[in-house]
Amino acid sequence: MLKFIFGFLLFIILLNPSIGLAFDTSDPSVSLLQNRITNNFSREYCKAIQNGFSKDEAMKSAIVKTENIISFSYNPQKKWIEKIDLANQISLQVVNNCGQSIGLIGKEGVYYFKSYFLEIYEKTTPDKNFSR
Repeated sequence: MLKFIFGFLLFIILLNPSIGLAFDTSDPSVSLLQNRITNNFSREYCKAIQNGFSKDEAMKSAIVKTENIISFSYNPQKKWIEKIDLANQISLQVVNNCGQSIGLIGKEGVYYFKSYFLEIYEKTTPDKNFSR
């Protein structure tokens, strides 16, 4: 009987792997780490814009500084952060914090910054990933 129950549970997990992995992605520490990354990036980007950097220079600088912090982080939760989710959160925060100074407002501004961020990120760190 015990073998049957164990086999049945294993069968269910194999059919639907999200059940077995759901606890990792919904962990509050993942959200906290993502917020920390977002806050750091937004702060670095907006500070660079205020100091007279171009949008490209500010973007590359903020990506590199944030990537360096993450690369040396030993937090195992970073592997659960999705790049698109992080890009959405970063875009919202940057547009809210300093979007007007670079001409970005509203949904259009967030969408533009997100695509711009992802494009520059891929060029700046092609073999790295914020979350891995």
